[in-house]
Amino acid sequence: MFENFRTFETTYAGRPVVVETGKMCGLANGSCLVRYGETVVLGNVTASPKPREGVDFFPLSVDFEEKMYSVGRIPGSFTKREGKASEKAILTSRCVDRPIRPLFPKDMRNDVSVVMTVMAVDPDNSPEIAGMIATSIALSISDIPWNGPVASINVGYVDGELVLNPTLEQRAKNDLNLTVAGSAEKIVMIEAGAKEIPNELMLDAIKFGHAEIKKMVAFINDIKAQIGKPKFEFESQELDHDMLDELNSEFGEQLKYALDTDDKNVRDARLVPIQDAILEKFSEKYENLPEIIGEVMYKLQKTIVRDWLYEGKRVDGRGIDEIRPLAAEVGLLPRVHGSGMFTRGQTQVMTIATLGPVSDAQKLDGLDEETSKRYMHQYNFPSYSVGETKPSRGPGRREIGHGALAERALVPVLPSVEEFPYAIRCVSEVLSSNGSTSQGSICGSTLALMDAGVPIKNPVAGISCGLITKEDGSYMTMVDIQGLEDFYGDMDFKVGVTKNGITAIQVDIKVDGLTYDIIAEAFEKTYKARMYILDEIMLKAIPEVRPTVNKWAPKMLTTKVPVDKIREVIGSGGKVIQKISAECDVKIDINEDGNVFVSGLDLEKAQAAISIINTIGNDPEIGSIYRGKVTRLMTFGAFVEIAPGKEGLVHISKLDKQRVGKVEDVVSVGDEVVVKVMEIDDQGRINLSRKDALADIEAKKNA
Repeated sequence: MFENFRTFETTYAGRPVVVETGKMCGLANGSCLVRYGETVVLGNVTASPKPREGVDFFPLSVDFEEKMYSVGRIPGSFTKREGKASEKAILTSRCVDRPIRPLFPKDMRNDVSVVMTVMAVDPDNSPEIAGMIATSIALSISDIPWNGPVASINVGYVDGELVLNPTLEQRAKNDLNLTVAGSAEKIVMIEAGAKEIPNELMLDAIKFGHAEIKKMVAFINDIKAQIGKPKFEFESQELDHDMLDELNSEFGEQLKYALDTDDKNVRDARLVPIQDAILEKFSEKYENLPEIIGEVMYKLQKTIVRDWLYEGKRVDGRGIDEIRPLAAEVGLLPRVHGSGMFTRGQTQVMTIATLGPVSDAQKLDGLDEETSKRYMHQYNFPSYSVGETKPSRGPGRREIGHGALAERALVPVLPSVEEFPYAIRCVSEVLSSNGSTSQGSICGSTLALMDAGVPIKNPVAGISCGLITKEDGSYMTMVDIQGLEDFYGDMDFKVGVTKNGITAIQVDIKVDGLTYDIIAEAFEKTYKARMYILDEIMLKAIPEVRPTVNKWAPKMLTTKVPVDKIREVIGSGGKVIQKISAECDVKIDINEDGNVFVSGLDLEKAQAAISIINTIGNDPEIGSIYRGKVTRLMTFGAFVEIAPGKEGLVHISKLDKQRVGKVEDVVSVGDEVVVKVMEIDDQGRINLSRKDALADIEAKKNA
């Protein structure tokens, strides 16, 4: 029945890869099933037969579909089915979109859809890598015009050694999470999170991954040669070059004047009458001009900006390696836990940091081993930041990607939960945008964390490097690109860095790839820029982390009780823990391993709660002083509860420093008193002394 069924086998990073085609999804333009170890991903690509009308871009959609059955779990949602894509799935889609998009014909307007369906997951073999392989094979063997193949690989740094596609065990002690995509000749995408990795090691890791990528590209090319379909002819939407030449000749000088300013508002205002003049003069000659005027203006401006850059001229008058004017501020908002604002030219980002109990960590319902995250970074890009009027409809894929980049950049410098027992959320609000807002969010977030009193290991700065290439292979790079240079350039090489090394990379390109020399030059230029940003701007705004958390932030304390005592701390039906929470006005979270987290606005009350929990979880120690509550009065003394379920007797002779005639003369039921543990007998009965506790406290004061 399946006469076209074929299988192809190879190894990738030392593990088996099996590709199946010709059995499933016969109506797709291209399809394959990739088995990487026991990870299975189905890749499908389809294209519309005709171009989409009224668009001036290539309409490509890429979806990475996580199926919970692939890891043997039922979705946790109310409907018990997969719904909106997780952030991890969106980020994976972006990591596939970015390397494949530049390889489609720039003048094609046919809709193309890429769908990767994760059907089974082996934790040692990444479904993200298998998805990229499946996409590249499906596109290569399809009839869709595409100048691939490409492949991607994950590179780790474990115990001082570079490793390819780290296993689950290796990922637990990994200092580098680098995803590289490449063709046989060049690097087409870089995405990385790292624990302050130096430039040289990062470049070595990229080369190390690329060597393995070349083998996979050769394997895909062999499959393509055997079963690949001829590429279909498409209706080119390339603009009339004669028309562009005529418009440039007529309006080129006016466009140069309009673009020659460092103020985005001025530039936009200057361009409006030029566009109107072009339409008025040439609409009759070129009937479709009103429909394509946006693309026409883009092409005309792109030519001017790229020529200027290659000549060493930037639209705002800066030098090629000069950073825009910078400013940093902290503590802008009252009552929030921490705030910082970073301004770079007309780009401005304010980040607000919020601290909460560890139980506020975000729960994740995904395919990998990560079930929660304690640090959350979110990025918002409202329309007013670029002077537009679109309504807010929640974060899109771009916003999620930028937030993830900033999160990845800052996670390596955060204190451990043992050092700083908080969940942390940073929200970056883009107030004004003229390029590099994601890097501004890294800087603003560092400022906000320091303002909030989060003891980060090192401050992190974000900086970008741009690229202009020519057909002859020559190129030039520039540091700190603004909006036009990103829009009309060939690369946005974004790097999050401390003084010690790289913590994050995200590289977007619009050409067929980068050489090692270009990557090395980008590292060098961003290295110089980061030192200036950190020393001269950020650390002058806040030289060091605040010594304590903000007064409005919860005070978080932690302790640990034996696992067999957890039940006593919680109490029957939660009565004990609820009582402690109510009396001390705190929130208490207990983990299965016995770690206890107490949060409250009042530090003394939080400390009191910790003391009570420690008393329950650990037997009272002879000589220790406790604050307890009088529960019963007897003729021979008073019983005092030093913790829920732990009660001792204060004999009448130990009630006060003076002789006591009646117990009622000194204490009443409900009184809080300090007591010292004097003895614990064989039956666990506790003898307490208020007299000795008072004497010890007085002696300490005198000392």
